[in-house]
Amino acid sequence: MKLRHWNELRQGKEQQQEKEQRQRKEQYHGEKLRQVKECQQTKEQPQTRERLPVSKPPRFLLWAVTGAGKTEMIFPLLRYVLDQGGRALVATPRRDVVLELAPRIAQAFPEEPVAVLYGGSTQRWEESRLVLATTHQLLRYHEAFDLVIIDELDAFPYHNDSMLAYAAENSCKRDGSFIFLSATPPKPMQHAAAAGRLPHAKVPARYHGHPLPVPRHVEAEPVERCLSRRHLPLQLVKALRLSVARGAQVFVFVSRIRHIKPLVAIIQAALGSGIPVEGTSSQDIHRADKVLAFRSGQIRVLLTTTILERGVTVARSDVFILDADSGLFDEASLVQMAGRAGRSKDDPNGNVIFASPQWTASQRGAIHQIKKMNRLARRGNYLHATAKEGLS
Repeated sequence: MKLRHWNELRQGKEQQQEKEQRQRKEQYHGEKLRQVKECQQTKEQPQTRERLPVSKPPRFLLWAVTGAGKTEMIFPLLRYVLDQGGRALVATPRRDVVLELAPRIAQAFPEEPVAVLYGGSTQRWEESRLVLATTHQLLRYHEAFDLVIIDELDAFPYHNDSMLAYAAENSCKRDGSFIFLSATPPKPMQHAAAAGRLPHAKVPARYHGHPLPVPRHVEAEPVERCLSRRHLPLQLVKALRLSVARGAQVFVFVSRIRHIKPLVAIIQAALGSGIPVEGTSSQDIHRADKVLAFRSGQIRVLLTTTILERGVTVARSDVFILDADSGLFDEASLVQMAGRAGRSKDDPNGNVIFASPQWTASQRGAIHQIKKMNRLARRGNYLHATAKEGLS
């Protein structure tokens, strides 16, 4: 009863905080959208009372599972547009993903200067036919690109932000092409695709031909209680030790930035001083360096928030999601975090743990979505024979 009461209080507080945050965000961005539209209208000449309907560029959704290789799939599209003398834009909501994509795109197009734009970027005033940017940078453009690709459209801050959606659409030429990329498209977009209103292609398998790792649930006390007691549940500690023993790099996702520092100390004590444990978040100025150290194996266990749920690929990795029942982790976030595991062909069967005191609709929905994609991959003969046997 005490545990249930604790959970109800915690969830009630989180829901109230989320409601207040949404209200402030809607009010702020509603005003910003109005300002952007007014600014755009002042540039249109001549001004008329009756406006003809403005055509929108055709849209297409590439719905591919995490680790399918979506970035490499768009290279032929970029090449075609550039060969025709056009301009192409790849935009994603988060700076971390931009920095992750930049060297891959530069390597694929060595002869083409790439402008990489984000807050604080040194290239933000450079002109280029190939642009990689955060979605906030699109406010600078008006019908400037023949091809616009929005990657991870369901990620914060792009998701549910009418101002950024307007800016993205406005950056594409009316006769250009507009493509969405996502492993977890928003429900309205999924419904539009299913109803035939949105042209799309679905890629249900990863490049290495193995199924997505299916998360398993470990019952665990809320993180707040673990912090007050200064230890983790034994079952969770055993699972962490097994991951480390098999040589895995371990992601530990938490819902609150304030949990990271004390949890690092607790996990370090549980695993021993020989296992490097670190934490990072959106507030950490050394985040990029820590991700590189984690990728190289200098850090074995990395505690973080959803800031690293996308765009980060680490070979031989396992994933632990603490407080997986938190209202801050929706179905899409859980799928994305789980998608950090099993991405390497040398270790395609990574482990994913949902640790929480209770089972939620978001957790059930995430597992349902992962299993559904695995079934589609099996039916389409996209999996290796040994992998298909494991699913039967």
